[in-house]
Amino acid sequence: MTGADPVPAVAIRERGTRMWLDDRQIGELTSLDDGKTGWPVPTRMISNGEFLPIAQTEQQKRVERELAQLTAAHSRRLGVSRRDFLRSGAGMSAAFLAMNTVFGSYFNDADAAALDPDAAEALRARLRDQPIIDVQLHFVRDDYKKTIVLALGEYAKNWNPVMAREGVSIERYKFDHFLKEVYFDSDTTIGLVSAAPSEQGDNVIVGNAGLAQARRLVNEAAGSRRMLCHSVMAPGQKGWLEEIDKAIELYKPDGWKGYTLGDPFENSQYPWRLDDEKLMYPAYEKMMKSGIRTVCIHKGLLPDDYQRTMTHWRHAMVDDVGKAAKDWPGLKFVIYHSGFRNFLSSPDPVLAEFDKTGQIDWVTQLAEVPARFGVSNVYAELGTTFGSCAVTHPKLAAAVLGTLIKGMGADHVVWGTDSVWYGSPQWQIEAFRRIEIPPAMQKAHGYAALGAADGKIKSAILAGNAAGLFNLQKEMAEQPWRNDLLAQARAEYRAAGGKPSNQYYGFIRKSSGPQS
Repeated sequence: MTGADPVPAVAIRERGTRMWLDDRQIGELTSLDDGKTGWPVPTRMISNGEFLPIAQTEQQKRVERELAQLTAAHSRRLGVSRRDFLRSGAGMSAAFLAMNTVFGSYFNDADAAALDPDAAEALRARLRDQPIIDVQLHFVRDDYKKTIVLALGEYAKNWNPVMAREGVSIERYKFDHFLKEVYFDSDTTIGLVSAAPSEQGDNVIVGNAGLAQARRLVNEAAGSRRMLCHSVMAPGQKGWLEEIDKAIELYKPDGWKGYTLGDPFENSQYPWRLDDEKLMYPAYEKMMKSGIRTVCIHKGLLPDDYQRTMTHWRHAMVDDVGKAAKDWPGLKFVIYHSGFRNFLSSPDPVLAEFDKTGQIDWVTQLAEVPARFGVSNVYAELGTTFGSCAVTHPKLAAAVLGTLIKGMGADHVVWGTDSVWYGSPQWQIEAFRRIEIPPAMQKAHGYAALGAADGKIKSAILAGNAAGLFNLQKEMAEQPWRNDLLAQARAEYRAAGGKPSNQYYGFIRKSSGPQS
């Protein structure tokens, strides 16, 4: 999980770990250096290292060309540099206007009028105080060294002059940079920090104690509740139930996080299912008694040839959700990434199947769980899935949202970005605020319109639903974040000239060619 160049497989083996990607796949990756263009929204699929991104599509290349032309024309008209235009609200609107030109009208507030700085600022001002609760955020601990992240960063020094000058890019994933990207350079109000299990201790990006400490530091500094945290569970590993007891007593997490695939960095020895009565139900009993009843589970996001490279890939499916939810109605199961499996080389086959059947593998199966099992305690989270689909083909992002909302209800979809693996979450926030399901698509599939950025549906997904899941109703009513110490620090940062970086980074497919 890093923004860096391909690392030789030997470097991975020497550090005693590997990702789900095999040597061939790792060799096809390079890092996205957004400094080459400064586009406010990515123009190719980015991966956090858990899946193989597809090569840049011809449509995405057209988006780049359209955006370049808009930028040249309007920066000259306004008498500002290309870079300053792209970092402005008008530049953000230009990115979505370019996408609408190529893909069709999927994004609101993206027309010629939106390229006027006053109009763009008015849009920003209208949404400035909109609550946003991001339930999937990440950073790495300061002593995170024996990992693929550092190996990739070291290797990247050979080609990236910025890394050679400034050092290994792992710093961009550490706590200080995380705070800047999330709380200063995005509109995120409250964030939940999460992590992943590891069967090798050196690979734990942040331990449960570290997550709890980060929560305490931020909330004490802010003077309000700005950060939540998970405790990670590792079913089947030695002492895992005792670790849950420890977390309940010492860390008091806001929820639990698990990977049914086991260790996300390798073919795990400990895959598991949510509905395994012998293994999991004793843990659920502990969660019920503790009152910490939100269970967040990674599903989907697989490499391109997962059936060959992953022994336990079926554990990433959502077929174990329904029974567990029905057996434990007092728990709330939040399925991270909405179970989205990802596409192999192009979104076209996925879109063709959707056009033919109205289904998206695994996402549709998740959306059908409430009706099939008669449950109301299953939720879908959007991290990585929405961002990847929105910039690859917004029709697919609209289809995912429409499917989830139709099957689960708009009150059972929650916002998450999987940042800072992808940099600042702001570009994803902007995309979600603007996206709409076209009327013809609504009619064909029985989807509801998503509505305005601050309308009922989007407001629920961006914050209201998570508030219910994580007991933030008081904060939503009183909104202390408007004037807390963190808000004051952000205002001072902006007054001193601080501007959102609009940075994004991660893996891209090497074969996608240079940015134009």
